[in-house]
Amino acid sequence: MKKKDVPQDDEGLLEGKFRELCYAIDEDGNYVTVQSTGWEPKNAALQQAWVDINDKIDKIKNKVYAGKLSPLAYYMEKNILDIKLLSQYTGMPKRKIRRHIKPVYFNKLDSATLKKYADVLNITIEELKTINFAEEKK
Repeated sequence: MKKKDVPQDDEGLLEGKFRELCYAIDEDGNYVTVQSTGWEPKNAALQQAWVDINDKIDKIKNKVYAGKLSPLAYYMEKNILDIKLLSQYTGMPKRKIRRHIKPVYFNKLDSATLKKYADVLNITIEELKTINFAEEKK
């Protein structure tokens, strides 16, 4: 694609903060990097992906309200972390994290374990323990 043909279909998905780096051919036939604000089909796919992610977050939130899952599950989903990835970040075994997703085990966690989770999730221990979903809608 030529440099002048790089798509610039900005739909505000990235809030003007990020641009995608693309390769294009300049007037001399050399490959150069060009920043793009987006491409309509890609923007539509990204938008649908975010809708799906937010739906999953809402389902997890309802399970936390119902007492079926711990707040850890909510923050994992909100940060798009699965058990394997959280295990790698915290250094804790996956089986322990699976247990900590259950409220009965989460409520018994010591402060050192809670701190590990809070640090990875970039929140305080208090935020991790007492979720206020109304404030979470930033």
